[in-house]
Amino acid sequence: MQSAYLIATSCTRFGKQPGTSFKDLTRQAYLAVLADAGLADGADIANAWFGNCGMGSWGQRNIRGQVCFTPLVRDGLFPERVPMINVEGGCATASMALHGAWKDVLSGTCALSLAIGVEKTFVQEDAPGAGMRSGAARTQEIFDGGIDQLDPQEWLAYYAAAGDAAGKPFNPRDGGGTLFMDTYAMQAAWHIKTYGTTVAQIAAGASKNHAMGALNPLAQYRFEVSPAQVLADRLVSWPLTRAMCAPIGDGAAAALVCSSAYLKTLPQAVQARALRIRASVITGGKYRRLDEPGLSQLAAQRAYAMAGITPQQVDVAEVHDATSFCEIYQAEMLGFCPIGQGGAFVASGATSLGGERPINLSGGLVSKGHPVGATGLSMIHELALQLRGEAGARQQPGARIGLAENGGGVIGFDEAACAVTILERV
Repeated sequence: MQSAYLIATSCTRFGKQPGTSFKDLTRQAYLAVLADAGLADGADIANAWFGNCGMGSWGQRNIRGQVCFTPLVRDGLFPERVPMINVEGGCATASMALHGAWKDVLSGTCALSLAIGVEKTFVQEDAPGAGMRSGAARTQEIFDGGIDQLDPQEWLAYYAAAGDAAGKPFNPRDGGGTLFMDTYAMQAAWHIKTYGTTVAQIAAGASKNHAMGALNPLAQYRFEVSPAQVLADRLVSWPLTRAMCAPIGDGAAAALVCSSAYLKTLPQAVQARALRIRASVITGGKYRRLDEPGLSQLAAQRAYAMAGITPQQVDVAEVHDATSFCEIYQAEMLGFCPIGQGGAFVASGATSLGGERPINLSGGLVSKGHPVGATGLSMIHELALQLRGEAGARQQPGARIGLAENGGGVIGFDEAACAVTILERV
């Protein structure tokens, strides 16, 4: 089987950008990924995958990518007649777009494919479009799409029973947080009850990621927060404080994937920065038992088998920490530490810069930010910087193999979809 290579990545600054449109963000990420590949235009791009979740709340559904790329086609920067596949899968959206581009190349469908994720989750109260709904209502609509709206009684009953088992009754209005923060909080409470994980360990991970975000010029939050400050911050849903939870914001990220034959036609400087995509795996969620491993464990196991490596060979990882408990949980699911020991693993410094298994050196979602449809490709951008030795003050020395884990939507305590991608410097 032929290989697929990542020849360029890009990511915009993440944060609340009320004056920046979807088309603006698309242009920024697209032009930046061309520049990273040393290309003047996208004439050789034969397929494109456009990831987005929230544009429908602004009044644009169905042909989102085509609409956002029309000005770029008009300006001669993106080729005419290129198929644009729109992708939507909650927080895993951009990872799905990359998966599509990867399969394009492996199947021989094309030699160069584009993956891009664009999102605005921050909506001003007076923003135009989508009728007279408030900005808060439109933002909420974006996130509501990440859970079953056809039979909500199913997950209401599931969470009620799980809350009893976790020792944290399910009350989505408690603390004023979103439904998703409450589900993460129940998982954290069960982990605390079952394995002795502590709130201080969750706070240690949050503090570490805020420190890394302070070093990331693209991060939404660029300030340090001590463990004590994390614990003292406003409670969202016990045991999670605001500093442990990802903020809403806007941003875009992109990647170009090519075949080995196409790579050989590019300048040596581009070839030298190319990364091999060793694995790309997506799994689907289900209503699982609290003591049953999540779908990310299966995705990781399949990805390790595809890449022919073990968890101990991963030099740096980016994981979906919508809350700081998730880093603890995913360290276990990805095989970086035994199940039940994630809290101690994170608190020990093992996931810190220079540690045994550095995780979220970008600052993670809690500091870098979480524009839903762009998040997965922003993880890939960070891994590319790390594997190329271009991460500056965040650089993990000698990083050669990187892993990204990204989950989207929820089915019970599983994500609806989980993507695990493995990259290698060659």
